[in-house]
Amino acid sequence: MEAKENLRGSGILLSISSLPSPYGIGTLGREAYNFVDLLGDLKQKYWQVLPVGPTIFGDSPYQPSSGCAGNIYFIDLDKLVDEGLLEKEEILGYNWGTDESEIDYAALHQNRCRILQKAFERFDTNAQEFQDFVKKQSEWLEQYALFMTLKTDNLYKNWSEWPSEYRNPQNGCDLKKYQKKNYNTITFWKFCQYKFFEQWEDLKNYANSKGVYIIGDISFYVGYDSVDVWAERQLFMMSANDTPEYVAAAGPDKYSESGQVWGNPMYDWDAMKEDNFSWWRKRMRVCRELFDIVRIDHFAGIVKAYAVPYGQDKSLSGKWFKGPGRRLVNAINEELEGVNVVADDYTSASLLPGVKKLLAKSGWMGTKVMMFAFDGDPTNEYLPHNYTDSHVVAYIGTHDNETIVGSFSDKTDYELAYLYEYLNIENKSQVPNALIRELYHSTAELAIVQMQDILELGNEARMNYPSTVGHNWRWRMTSKPHRLDNEKIAWIRNIAVVYRR
Repeated sequence: MEAKENLRGSGILLSISSLPSPYGIGTLGREAYNFVDLLGDLKQKYWQVLPVGPTIFGDSPYQPSSGCAGNIYFIDLDKLVDEGLLEKEEILGYNWGTDESEIDYAALHQNRCRILQKAFERFDTNAQEFQDFVKKQSEWLEQYALFMTLKTDNLYKNWSEWPSEYRNPQNGCDLKKYQKKNYNTITFWKFCQYKFFEQWEDLKNYANSKGVYIIGDISFYVGYDSVDVWAERQLFMMSANDTPEYVAAAGPDKYSESGQVWGNPMYDWDAMKEDNFSWWRKRMRVCRELFDIVRIDHFAGIVKAYAVPYGQDKSLSGKWFKGPGRRLVNAINEELEGVNVVADDYTSASLLPGVKKLLAKSGWMGTKVMMFAFDGDPTNEYLPHNYTDSHVVAYIGTHDNETIVGSFSDKTDYELAYLYEYLNIENKSQVPNALIRELYHSTAELAIVQMQDILELGNEARMNYPSTVGHNWRWRMTSKPHRLDNEKIAWIRNIAVVYRR
């Protein structure tokens, strides 16, 4: 989808991981295609996903172990059965978790590579399409496959805990013998990425054929235990003992009253400027293949970023670092070649002028979140009547928010008086549909609603509790309870038409 096209439309935010599947996590298989069909039936133009990179610490898609690779958990196993690479009985012989409504990441970590290894053993690595893929993606794939081979060899420990001969490939570390010795395992990791990209391309083509466009979210940072930090640590603020000097954080805000410590190593922007942001350009070339529209998380970090010294667990001990500004924006635009970009431009009041100024120069779409709107102040910028620019994506809530039902469940009618008056409703049960209608009615070009909010679920379906680790990113749709009834389908379809979505 090129930037000049008419964007006005609506869509649904749903992580690939949240799709129904008998194998522990959502995949790029039948249920993904069914969801595309549902979007078409609902007259929706967009499917927004969370980041699709491989996860590490806390299972967060915003802590990827690679800025370019795909999450191999999303590879659909039934498709591998259809290709003759697996037997159904083999898949059923593994534990994928006991609760279909929640992802068991421990079970996936233990078993997913094992079943994919079986498929790899039956795969012809001399196939021309595979060889073409390896050649095309070599600028990131070679390092990634080597890194993952070393990681499995070292029992998945952080790379900083590996033997010294493997820790620093840019400091006299000769890995040629290791690569030769472990050629088969390295090729296995390339195979996994080949299958991810192949299945993703098929799904994207199907969605586009149905008039549905995919909005891909990318993390601003990568994880400490990532191939990027291991292989290109000169691009990050790292100490001599292989630990970050500073890690990304956020001060107290509407997402977390106590602030957050994310833990991602900070970029060395001077080093990135010297090579004309080649690392970011490489990421954007992959994004251009995967997505129709690209959402960049934490846009404010391009202006100014907050960080704390490594090892600190409180965000109040941090400092600010100036970002690369327009130079990085220009580099991204050059690589995306006119593809629309969504900037997650939520930020603190002190950064707001600089963020808004850079956003205007970028040509990217800003973001509005209605969950921040109803504080009783009629001048609140997140209220739809205050949208001064239609070139925005409006959400009710994102992956970091409570669901609509969860957010308002413990509030009194007195506290919700302004909300009721604004939406012209009388009670809490009317809030979800009234907010969706108001969102569609707004001047925002894109209106995106979480699937959990369309289903009117409570906080049991929340994706993330910022500043916490251990129970996030696990919610899944189940096959039966989470089906929309015909009345809801007709209603959404109708308001999408009424408001020219």
